[in-house]
Amino acid sequence: MTIHESSDLLKKVERYEAAVQELDAAHEDVKDVLMEGILFARWQRLGAQLGFAAVDPTRQRDEPNRDLQQLNQQISAMSESWAH
Repeated sequence: MTIHESSDLLKKVERYEAAVQELDAAHEDVKDVLMEGILFARWQRLGAQLGFAAVDPTRQRDEPNRDLQQLNQQISAMSESWAH
């Protein structure tokens, strides 16, 4: 093997290793996105079985205080019922 051939082989090995690292990073990114989606779907189903509804974060930005207001109303109603 000549110096030129070994240099070409070394460059190919380096490109291969870089490609494998990039593929691993992309795999982790995809895995994280899929896991987040799967866990959210499971949480949403479990919540629905318990009588809760998931809030879409994009819609929640439109009404950020709605849930807090509902909670305050529920607390007030419970306080009034306990006072009687």
